[in-house]
Amino acid sequence: MEADTAAPPRTLVACLCADWCHICQAYRATFAALRSEFAEIRFVWVDIEDDAELVGDLEVETFPTLLIGQGERLSFVGPVIPQPAAARRLLEAAGSAQPGAADPAAQALLLRLQHSC
Repeated sequence: MEADTAAPPRTLVACLCADWCHICQAYRATFAALRSEFAEIRFVWVDIEDDAELVGDLEVETFPTLLIGQGERLSFVGPVIPQPAAARRLLEAAGSAQPGAADPAAQALLLRLQHSC
């Protein structure tokens, strides 16, 4: 019997923001710090206006909004308090989160992000 050598699904965290948003601008440093702390996770900054084609039909009303997924499984999408501890708790819980009824637009964005680059 051979051991399963398949790598676990890659975790992706996308920050959905807008260039004009002062809260998003301030959150960039926090997001960069999280990227350094969680080196095994892929972090992506997505400007919802500049990258509107990539974002697709997902409606983002509150900034910053995080989208977190493992492989093709969406774990979380929603606004987050712009403090490192809030995002850190989400990242630590994401692996054990039970998939729920995913927003089809959020699920589609996760797939586009996971398959890009």
